[in-house]
Amino acid sequence: APPTPGAPWGQQGPVSQPAPTPQPQPRPVPHQAPAPQPQPQPAPQARPVPWKPPVDDHFQRLAAARTSGRPAPLGKRFAARLIDTVVLGALTSAAAVPLAARAAEHIDGKIDAARLSGETVTVWLLDSTTAALGGAVLGVFLVLGVLLDAVPTAKWGRTLGKKLCGIDVRDIESHETPGFGAALRRWLVYGVPGLLVVGVAGVLWCLADRPWRQCWHDKAAHTFVAG
Repeated sequence: APPTPGAPWGQQGPVSQPAPTPQPQPRPVPHQAPAPQPQPQPAPQARPVPWKPPVDDHFQRLAAARTSGRPAPLGKRFAARLIDTVVLGALTSAAAVPLAARAAEHIDGKIDAARLSGETVTVWLLDSTTAALGGAVLGVFLVLGVLLDAVPTAKWGRTLGKKLCGIDVRDIESHETPGFGAALRRWLVYGVPGLLVVGVAGVLWCLADRPWRQCWHDKAAHTFVAG
């Protein structure tokens, strides 16, 4: 560099240094936020189902039965009993005819033996043989009555005659079909006195009974006939 004017020889003036080149400042790198982790989605909630009353509700069924349970007309009851009696009588007769024929042959044999003896002999129509045959007929009657009356009443609440006439037997308290014990008791109280004259009074009792029009066999079984 040339000497500075006025400066002693041999001394040089200040040397201008080139201005430093500004260094580019590092740009701050923006902090990268961590990528959000997927959150577990809650399970979809089931939509509430509105409450509905049960279809087969015991109390509703009982209330409906009580509402529909009215004593059946006496005309329908008489027609149903007539049908059941004809059916029972026909089946009992089919089994009783052979037994009655055997009893008649037995009695004829006793009478013929008395005649041949040449003596005055009392011939008893009722003996061990005829009693056994009569008991067999009674047993057939009772068994058929159980099969044709007690069993259908306990299972469906009606016999053949009652089904044809549109009536049925119900328990006096629950208005439902009676159990087998009640149905059997009902049949026995009707069937056994029915073989005697006293059974007529039991059947006619419903004419004066109020409010359920019960006969003796209904009162014994705690039932009534609805229709």
